[in-house]
Amino acid sequence: MKRSKRRIPSSPQLDLEGPSNDQPEMLEKSPYTGAIAGGRISSSCFLVRFLMTCLLLISALIIIVICVDVRFRQRSSSELHIVDDALLRITGKGLSDEDIAVVTKSTSRSKHLGGLLAVDSDDKHCVSKHESFLIRRRSHHRKPSTYLQERLRSYESLHRQCSPHTDSYNKSMTHWLVKSNPSGSSPPQSDCRYLVWISYSGLGNRMLSLTSAFLYALLTNRVLLIDRRGGVEMDELFCNPFPQGSPSWILPPDFALSQQELDRLGKHSPSGYGNMVKRNKVENNGYIYVHLSHDYDEKDKLFFCDKDQAFLQRIPLMVLRSNNYFAPSMFLIESYEEELTKLFPEKDTVFHHLGRYLFHPSNTAWGLITRYYQAYLAMADERIGIQIRVFDDETGPFEYVIDQILSCTSNNKLLPDVSLNKSSPPSKPKPKSKALLLTSLSSGYFERLRNRYWEHPTINGDVISVHQPSQEEHQKTDSHSHNMKAWAEMYLLSLTDVLVTSSWSTFGYVAQGLGGLTPWILTKSENRTVPVPACVQATSMEPCFHAPPFYNCKTGAGIDTGTLVPHVKHCEDMTWGLKLVRNNE
Repeated sequence: MKRSKRRIPSSPQLDLEGPSNDQPEMLEKSPYTGAIAGGRISSSCFLVRFLMTCLLLISALIIIVICVDVRFRQRSSSELHIVDDALLRITGKGLSDEDIAVVTKSTSRSKHLGGLLAVDSDDKHCVSKHESFLIRRRSHHRKPSTYLQERLRSYESLHRQCSPHTDSYNKSMTHWLVKSNPSGSSPPQSDCRYLVWISYSGLGNRMLSLTSAFLYALLTNRVLLIDRRGGVEMDELFCNPFPQGSPSWILPPDFALSQQELDRLGKHSPSGYGNMVKRNKVENNGYIYVHLSHDYDEKDKLFFCDKDQAFLQRIPLMVLRSNNYFAPSMFLIESYEEELTKLFPEKDTVFHHLGRYLFHPSNTAWGLITRYYQAYLAMADERIGIQIRVFDDETGPFEYVIDQILSCTSNNKLLPDVSLNKSSPPSKPKPKSKALLLTSLSSGYFERLRNRYWEHPTINGDVISVHQPSQEEHQKTDSHSHNMKAWAEMYLLSLTDVLVTSSWSTFGYVAQGLGGLTPWILTKSENRTVPVPACVQATSMEPCFHAPPFYNCKTGAGIDTGTLVPHVKHCEDMTWGLKLVRNNE
């Protein structure tokens, strides 16, 4: 029976031709229904199917990407909520979609300061711990050494184990003090040893001294407890630096030494180590007092000798009083050299790392900081900080100080000069904005600088705004309100891009250390004249130790301790002081 030839319907989409007269059998023998073997229809159908397959694959891929993105956003929702909302609240700038992946990737690392803070440090009682990275520029310095991170975690564990009112603390308390020991007996060995730091002097001095004490606690495996005295409520200025749920570092009211006994400890205390050496009667009674304030004498300074450290290490309870940043001299004690090198490969980062670990603004202080930052500093292209401290009996303002500031900022291109001509220079279409943050007890310097940049245009077209958070007129060391404002201003200065500080000022030292800034230091004036140069740039961001020992522990003779090791040098602003610098070796 003769088979009929199949007819291929025409398609409005495809211009298909019928079989040619030259190949009549090709159509009959094709194994594919509706296709012409070797013809255009076969190629076109294959192309259609290929395109449809690609569309299906692309659609599936889009669905997968959307699901992954949703899961990614859900997984990171808590972090992104904190980041976006906090950034909007603090700086007025939220996160764009393009920023989300970048911010999320770096959020954990930045929030925990490169490993300084434990991962579980987030705490609603201390908002600054998980918001500070939003407004602080990333440190140009290497992240904390792995060893420092490990030692901080180890210290946190020790603090939990030995903090007040734990079993370890309660069991050893009665054996700490001489009055609790039978005559002639030695206090029993304990796994917990303590360093009690007495709060003393201005806030800047307290913060520097406390950081030095914490470094010593790390080196000697002691638990640091801080005295709340002198009108400064430390726990109202700063959060508990340790992870959420950790015991406080504030000395409890029922401590074995009463507040009156702590207040009486000073240079002439019989229990002072230096006085014991003078009497040639150094005893291990379970408790000893160390006097490292600016007025300490040569016997007190033996604290920085290896032989004396070997004895002091055996004392379970040490009480320390200091208003100095004595960390630089710790680097001259040979028995701690290896440990300090492992903790701080970069020697000029001691306060930068430990200060950021210890000092987190309380929620009250954080409110002061973020409100001011958002209102006056956040939107500027650049932030310049100037900290003015004049050691003079009169309050000022002084003309020579203004002249010195203008000389320093002009000569070093920190701030633009102004045009005093009546004809103003042409303005830029998009001028660069610079926010000048000034801190001083006096309002006079602020008014002079504000009027200068308001009444005259800058020669380069930059727009300068001048801001001063407070004008307290006099330092009020024991005023809580005064110290709260001082802490907020130190922190705000640490957020600037360029910093100018005053010689000898611990206020400026704290700001530069927290911010990782090497400031321009105003040269100390003589006879109220503008010195030449007006300022010099610091060799490191480290604070200066104002009252270091000049003593050779091995020979018992005097020596210049600023020449012993390459990473401990004399300060720019105080020639007899010592500071840590980068070890170029």
